[in-house]
Amino acid sequence: MTQELRLVLTSYGDPVVRELEAQIQHEYVRRYGGADLTATEAAEFDSPSGVFLVGWAGDEAVATGGLRRHDSQVAEVKRMYVVPEHRGRGFARAVLAGLERWAVDHGYRQVLLETGTAQPEAIALYVSSGYQPVDGFGHYRDSPLSRSFSKSLQP
Repeated sequence: MTQELRLVLTSYGDPVVRELEAQIQHEYVRRYGGADLTATEAAEFDSPSGVFLVGWAGDEAVATGGLRRHDSQVAEVKRMYVVPEHRGRGFARAVLAGLERWAVDHGYRQVLLETGTAQPEAIALYVSSGYQPVDGFGHYRDSPLSRSFSKSLQP
């Protein structure tokens, strides 16, 4: 039986988030040879302009994802992550859907994100969730390893 994921709005500065962020960075080092250098500030993920979700399976934090304002109509997905031993259970899809619902409820009409070629499972998730390739943006816009995607949201 697959355990359900409970999504909790959490501050980006919360110790649980900081621990999962360290795991994300370790994953980037393993896959790309270095940490993600994209500038992020905790306040970017505070409502009403942003949000950060932690997915809990029972009493264990197993997934994360956040949104930050890109402009008045567009939010950017950041820090999508599922703890390795909990992958393949639909948790990333649940976090992404939760972020999209929050974005619609807060007036956003589009979401953007960037990922990389060393994360084919992430690319597959985004494409299967209706995201379309777009021109690069952000810190890694000119990197040959970066891939950017966008999805229009329906209110």
